[in-house]
Amino acid sequence: MNRREFVTSVLIGTAGASLVSTAGSRVLYSQQLLSPLAPEKDKAPVPQTSAGYITDVKGIRVGHFTDTRRPTGCTVLLLDPGTVAGFDVRGGAAGTRGTESLTLIHPTGETQALFLSGGSGFGLDVGTGVTRYLEEKGLGVHLAGAVVPQVAGAILFDLELGDNHFRPDAEAGYHAATSATSGPVAEGNVGAGAGASVGKLFGMKSAMKTGLGTASQRVGNTDIFVGAIVAVNAVGDVYNPATGRIVAGARDLEHGGFLNTVEQLKKGYGLELPAQSTTNTTIAVVATNARLDRVQITKIAQMAHDGMARAINPVHTLWDGDTIFSAATGKSDTHVNHSALGAVAAEVLATAIVRAATQATSLADLPASRDYRG
Repeated sequence: MNRREFVTSVLIGTAGASLVSTAGSRVLYSQQLLSPLAPEKDKAPVPQTSAGYITDVKGIRVGHFTDTRRPTGCTVLLLDPGTVAGFDVRGGAAGTRGTESLTLIHPTGETQALFLSGGSGFGLDVGTGVTRYLEEKGLGVHLAGAVVPQVAGAILFDLELGDNHFRPDAEAGYHAATSATSGPVAEGNVGAGAGASVGKLFGMKSAMKTGLGTASQRVGNTDIFVGAIVAVNAVGDVYNPATGRIVAGARDLEHGGFLNTVEQLKKGYGLELPAQSTTNTTIAVVATNARLDRVQITKIAQMAHDGMARAINPVHTLWDGDTIFSAATGKSDTHVNHSALGAVAAEVLATAIVRAATQATSLADLPASRDYRG
């Protein structure tokens, strides 16, 4: 399958139902194992159409927590022992936790979990709940009789939707971790993508709803897989790289269709205006089952940003905190060229970004791609 065919495949079919379990006014989305507070009967089938899942990479489990009171949420990835992780930040307004443990000079070689969260800086508290869960399982670096989990994550700004006193916290992170499985991953208005939106350079009145998307690719006839998961909350527009057309972005409220953010910038919009607030950010994880070291997996995170640039325009702006984590679970013994995997990771991430737009559902004043025919 070539690049055009692969990316186009994400637009085939319609979105299915998400997995939902209720626990008061907070809602937990997961793949197969729901919140322990929810009965078995609350399970719903996962979508039948997909571009694959990041959990197709052996050694990764994913769980969502979604709080519908705002909405907002978080997404947690639990990594099997032996997983090496890296990261790369290209946006100007990033919010992260634990990234120092992923640097090339840090002495700890493994990472136990990664998280993506809404809630802006408040959402970084999700890492506390994930850390508590891992400690209970005895997973982490064993130091002086203690277990110290290595957890890293990033947040996006979704506080403009609803009552911003509701945001992901340590409890949300803990529940997302307890729900994590290696099965199909729910997409759309779930987890870290619950409050995500795009096309916001001209204000929320012109924006559109996006969410969380995931995709995967088996590399040739080998046993190597590359997967991606992303919450898309960009100031720019989301494009389908196969067609070059905008999938979701700033709407033209006067004439219909899209304003086309880059075209407006080329005409001079914003050139002499005060800087907009930093209320955006696309955050993602790309992963492979290849056996790589910290330097190699960090290079893959860097190359994966090309996928953002193919599917979001403009991207990596002053108003975005675009951050990509990368993980290598080491489940395969196949010798690989990590540069080739980086190229594949960019393609897979672009696909996941398009799915984050096409699988989202509309809110009251924020239409999603499936409902907007501009």
